[in-house]
Amino acid sequence: MTEDNIDVIHAVTTSISLVLMRGQLEYLKSVGFRVAALCGPGGEIRDPSPQAITVLTVPMEREVAPLRDLASLVRICRLLRHARPTICNAGTPKAGLLVGIAGWLTRVPCRIYTLRGLRLETATGLKRVILSVTERITCACADRVICVSASLRQRALELKLLPPKKAIVLALGSSNGVDLSRFSPTPDRLSLAARIRRQHGIAPEARVIGYVGRLTRDKGIAELVAAFGIVREHVPDVVLMLIGDYEPGDPISPETRATIEKGDGVIRIDFAPDAAPYYLVMDMLALPTYREGFPNTVLEAQAAGRPVVTTNATGAVDSISPDVTGLSVPVGDIKTLAQALISVLSDRERARKMGDAGRERVRRQFRQERVWKSLADLYCEMLRERGLPIPPALLSQAAPICSDTQ
Repeated sequence: MTEDNIDVIHAVTTSISLVLMRGQLEYLKSVGFRVAALCGPGGEIRDPSPQAITVLTVPMEREVAPLRDLASLVRICRLLRHARPTICNAGTPKAGLLVGIAGWLTRVPCRIYTLRGLRLETATGLKRVILSVTERITCACADRVICVSASLRQRALELKLLPPKKAIVLALGSSNGVDLSRFSPTPDRLSLAARIRRQHGIAPEARVIGYVGRLTRDKGIAELVAAFGIVREHVPDVVLMLIGDYEPGDPISPETRATIEKGDGVIRIDFAPDAAPYYLVMDMLALPTYREGFPNTVLEAQAAGRPVVTTNATGAVDSISPDVTGLSVPVGDIKTLAQALISVLSDRERARKMGDAGRERVRRQFRQERVWKSLADLYCEMLRERGLPIPPALLSQAAPICSDTQ
């Protein structure tokens, strides 16, 4: 595929964020769309699948950088004028802004912004003002805004970032759903999990609280580390496994970082491109976040049959069934977080039931194919609204994704 025969461009700011669309572009291609990905260049880029999706690159800065942002905008405009896509779907804040503006300037017929979270929720001062303005501009440039959870949609409306008619949620939420097969506790994966425990010196009888994601302030890492100290007083053989890298854009305090690096019951593992084996090392997942869109790690942990403790923050509140698949605690409440962790660790049967319920919930409500079909249906709806042709393959299938009679 070349730039001059593309129907749909999906854009994210950095190449590492392509993982947010694992399998999605291949599905769209399989049902008849000619698809490409757009992102910043980087070593993380891999062919998304054997179907060889085209990856286009334009440098984009994640943080505010006016001159470099302007240069990126010009390059994206040139790319869109040449490629002439029918649909642009941009996610992550900077790609949403730049590709949204470029799509509006170059008159891309169908413009979509996938809202995966609101950084402004925890920002203050001038930074919050800037983030609020840029989100409003991004939403204004889009014909539809896909909010990845119901609570995120509600929060965006409360902040008056967009009109209600633009804001939609696909299926029951999540930007990409979950591939259950990747997280099934097969004998081979359980053997690999046992090997990982041995590699990190985790005793067979030790209980493991896991965390997967960026080690930042917004993710509640300080609260998790503090709560872990309380948990150890009640469950002496517990281990806290943190899988992720530190991030300078939203750093944790030096004191919290020093506690992590000290390694007293805490194991930190660098970002893992495939975290699937690590969920089976854990007895539970903790995500004491301050804000989310819809946390993929919570769905993944549930797919692996693990109970979850998270917060009642935007996005996180949608990710579990409270008291059924996990426990929800107030944002920033260290004592209640510790009590919830102790509660799950202390009752193995309850934890097992929560894990089983979580896996069943993911199977019923968050399978990838459900989200992907909803996205393809949205594309067909938008094409039909504008009187544009729907890819022939979609109309000729025995059980089409969309049809002229819908």
